[in-house]
Amino acid sequence: MTVTFQAVHFSADQKLKDYIGDKLQKLEKFYPKIIESTVYLKLENSGQIKDKIVEVKMNVPGRTLVATNTDKTFEASFDDALETIKRQLKKLNDKTQEAKH
Repeated sequence: MTVTFQAVHFSADQKLKDYIGDKLQKLEKFYPKIIESTVYLKLENSGQIKDKIVEVKMNVPGRTLVATNTDKTFEASFDDALETIKRQLKKLNDKTQEAKH
């Protein structure tokens, strides 16, 4: 699976990219047919607080899974988005297994 990063209006450090990339690679055990993932990292300027927005778009055969989350750090935001994607992958895998039977 290829992982692409889009950091909007800033440059993400390599440590953050490695953290996200490693966690995304582990998702292949839930659904091995993942084609690619694109991770959008954005900063939201709402008053004095800067929130970190992470959007994950994952392409699997026949559909695109999307999860977006906002938190105080990119890691926390990504972890929540990752849980959403993981649930979607498990659901998709269950449907695929049912179709085979």
